[in-house]
Amino acid sequence: MGKRASSPVGERPAAKSAVAPAQTERAAAEQDGMGEFEDQWEDEFEDDEEAGEVVDAAENEDGEDGEMEVDEQEQRPASPKPYLPGTKLEEGEFLAPDLSTYPLLHSFVPTWPSLSFDILRDNDGEERRGYPVSCALVAGTQAGDPTANEVTVMRWEGLGKTRRDPEESDGEDSDDDDTEDDPVLTFRAIPHKGGVNRIRARPLGNPLSQGPPLPPDPYHVATFSETGKVHIFDIAPHLNSLLSPATASASLSKTPLHTVDNHGRAEGFALDWSKPSGSSTSHRLLSGDIYSKIYLTTLSPSSITTSPKPFSSHTDSVEDIQWSPQEATVFASCSADRSIRVWDIRMKERKSAIGVAGAHSSDVNVISWNLSTQYLLASGGDEGGIKVWDLRNFKGTSAPAPTPVVHFSWHTAPITSIEWHPTDESCLAAAGADDQVTLWDLSVEEDEDERPTGPDADRLRDVPAQLLFCHQGQSDVKEVHWHPQIPGTVVSTAADGFNIFKSLPFSS
Repeated sequence: MGKRASSPVGERPAAKSAVAPAQTERAAAEQDGMGEFEDQWEDEFEDDEEAGEVVDAAENEDGEDGEMEVDEQEQRPASPKPYLPGTKLEEGEFLAPDLSTYPLLHSFVPTWPSLSFDILRDNDGEERRGYPVSCALVAGTQAGDPTANEVTVMRWEGLGKTRRDPEESDGEDSDDDDTEDDPVLTFRAIPHKGGVNRIRARPLGNPLSQGPPLPPDPYHVATFSETGKVHIFDIAPHLNSLLSPATASASLSKTPLHTVDNHGRAEGFALDWSKPSGSSTSHRLLSGDIYSKIYLTTLSPSSITTSPKPFSSHTDSVEDIQWSPQEATVFASCSADRSIRVWDIRMKERKSAIGVAGAHSSDVNVISWNLSTQYLLASGGDEGGIKVWDLRNFKGTSAPAPTPVVHFSWHTAPITSIEWHPTDESCLAAAGADDQVTLWDLSVEEDEDERPTGPDADRLRDVPAQLLFCHQGQSDVKEVHWHPQIPGTVVSTAADGFNIFKSLPFSS
């Protein structure tokens, strides 16, 4: 497989085993179980031996009640330094999360790595802010055993609110519907030939409260296999069997609805469904391969057809594709040839209309089209850069490259995923091969009066003001998505499993 292949498939890394922002702690890393939810942090506050003895202030040396004696000579220990990504950990150290910054934090380790996933519409409504949390996902595996690959439709339930202290009792800030029950995972598996490079579910129309399609209406999911095939599945019966077990059909298909063979044996990573358009009953799917070809597949109520003539302006691997959220015939693509191109499927010559050559200094790995401001496009490069472009400045690719609206160089390894917030036009999430998931707000302006001071000023001066949150603890992060029905909630997948979390900056 290409450059996004997992680290040794099916094996868990033995090092960093939790999440940041964090303090650095010394402990032995433990091997986690496979194929179940974990609470990696439930015992964090139970072992106080390393931090020193805990003394009850209302108890004297004889164990009797009394007044606390204060030693004026005793100095309060210095606060631990905040951990910055890229700081070398000493032997025996690992990252532990600051749970006060996570209203929600759970992890799940599947049997095989799922390096691509998508969030499915469920029937629990929109703008969900209470606890416990539930969600539905579809993922594709990259198994060590080629015959074991599958498309997995999952339902996660009972994801409770993060508690800083296991002994914390329900206070006035607790949610009435919070629960101590363990999370529950149910799933349906569909066999898949070859590892899944990319998987995407067809976007559904609004409102989000409408729920997913019910059989016999289809809910389409497409996969790009490492074999070069693009498979289209109908997962409506599988999802319905998880959401409504009592009404589910006993017949669940184990084969694709359709397979696109036009790519031959050329695998790919670029895959995207068109957004719903008016009253149209047709759906469009774009797939781009490592040999620079992009094919268009159209699904109508009666047929599925793929145009034999590809879009072919790129000169190297097509890494990502995004349909315009506003214009039904327009899409953008990025490539290992370092360019970003914008196309219109109505152009008979199948060439890009506008674009920018040299958009990044290395391969352009991922792009995301802003859902609210249609002329903004974000991109992530192999050099670790994040850029935001104003498409109104794009000309022909032979013209001088325009200046990006925003350029961040925080990540130190290739950007593997980028996605705009579904409703906030200034916020985006990104993931990198440096084991970071970063959350940004581009509307934040740096204030000189709020710059770091004191002993940590030099360490913190290079942290961008727009960087609101940095999530760590996963190894080789591949994709990140905002959950459109649970405000502020992010799901990420990596070689060592899934994380679902909500950070304080997005908890309102």
